[in-house]
Amino acid sequence: MTVSGGDEYDVIVVGAGPVGENVADTVVRGGLSALIVERELVGGECSYWACIPSKALLRPAAALADARRVDGAASAVRGGPNAVQVLERRTAFVHNWSDDSQVGWLDSAGIALMRGSARLVGERQVEVRTRDGGARRLTARHAVALATGSRAVVPDVPGLAEADPWTSRDATSATAVPDNLAILGGGVVGCEMATAFAALGSRVTLVARGSGLLPRLEPFAGEAVATGLKNAGVDVRLGATVTAVDRDTAGVRIDLEDADGTRTIRADEVLVATGRRPATDGLGLDVAGLENVLDVDDSCRVTGVDWLYAVGDVNNRALLTHQGKYQARAAGAAIVARAAGQPVELGPWSPYAATADHVAVPQAVFTDPEVGAVGRTEAEAREAGLPVRTVEYDLGQVAGAALYADGYTGRAKLVLDAERDVILGATFVGTTAAELVHAATIAIVGEVPLARLWHAVPSFPTISEVWLRLLEASRG
Repeated sequence: MTVSGGDEYDVIVVGAGPVGENVADTVVRGGLSALIVERELVGGECSYWACIPSKALLRPAAALADARRVDGAASAVRGGPNAVQVLERRTAFVHNWSDDSQVGWLDSAGIALMRGSARLVGERQVEVRTRDGGARRLTARHAVALATGSRAVVPDVPGLAEADPWTSRDATSATAVPDNLAILGGGVVGCEMATAFAALGSRVTLVARGSGLLPRLEPFAGEAVATGLKNAGVDVRLGATVTAVDRDTAGVRIDLEDADGTRTIRADEVLVATGRRPATDGLGLDVAGLENVLDVDDSCRVTGVDWLYAVGDVNNRALLTHQGKYQARAAGAAIVARAAGQPVELGPWSPYAATADHVAVPQAVFTDPEVGAVGRTEAEAREAGLPVRTVEYDLGQVAGAALYADGYTGRAKLVLDAERDVILGATFVGTTAAELVHAATIAIVGEVPLARLWHAVPSFPTISEVWLRLLEASRG
């Protein structure tokens, strides 16, 4: 293999997903040159195998469900989604897994692109193994930013790896709908894919080790989603441990243990949705004296290595696309400032710091019902030793919700700091509830006192009127 090159750029970014793109764009806008290295598709996991295709799969069923909940519209609904058309629409959203448009955007933004696999080979030195079998040695004048994302974890269960399981990539890029689908994992991916494939006609069995779904959110959120899945025909099995998996000519056999003993389920495919881990393998971290766990400060600069940044999922702070892009903007701004010899303060309101990762991470779960959450749960706030009080309200009692859907059911909860009277966390469950989250995010980040929120008047009749009802309830 021949190593050629000697190319120099101000910043080299490894990984051309949304996070890497934002790092590169920010530094170029700041007057630096940037090269981005990508071994797969420019646009990354979110664009082709995660956020975009998964929501494209979920939306048609949600639209039909909305219509069924309104008298006068329900009678017009005939049957479920057309699976072929849903898959075709999904494929259109991912441009048939072509990144031509994304490559065009890089070019328009003045960002150089190199195809290949990158690894660190020295201080500010990156070697790229190109697709033609050669290699290029690159030098970064100021910084190298790792934005390689995360990968699905396949648990060490006897026979599971050999059974050729689906991961989230296989589910979101599926070309056909299996008659029977088993899903291992009760987190966001498991619940969303159970929702999508049940609507498309699969008989879905969802297996979760814990006592509830969505364990990182408020318990009532997981309970509502479990009820919704069961109503959609999903066989939800909680407190179950997979002991063995085997694939034969008839499909996949999965052995389980739960409180009632040992049992076996059969499926055509098994989707593993048991978590993700940072994609650090093969990056040459040992060159910088690092292991696979990357500790970073709030500017995403790696501890002890002043020229190396780890941004997005790869740093394991908040494995969400929007948080990764937020980190990327902060990291890019910090790189530009440091390159100019300017001081970089990392306080709460600093443009160089991703401080919201600690206390104000929003998340939307596109199940039926939807879940929107941001900030701390009640349990997390109490564990942190904060003075906690909570406020809850039945979303179905809000006029806008009642108009939106007949028999609307849902729930809203605020976790409050009882001494400062500010919001620490918020959770909303119900149809379109994810759209309520950003208002809560602003309130948490801005530390807006409840007395000030009384002057943020929600429009009538919208579901957002729940904010007024929560404030009224907060008075006791």
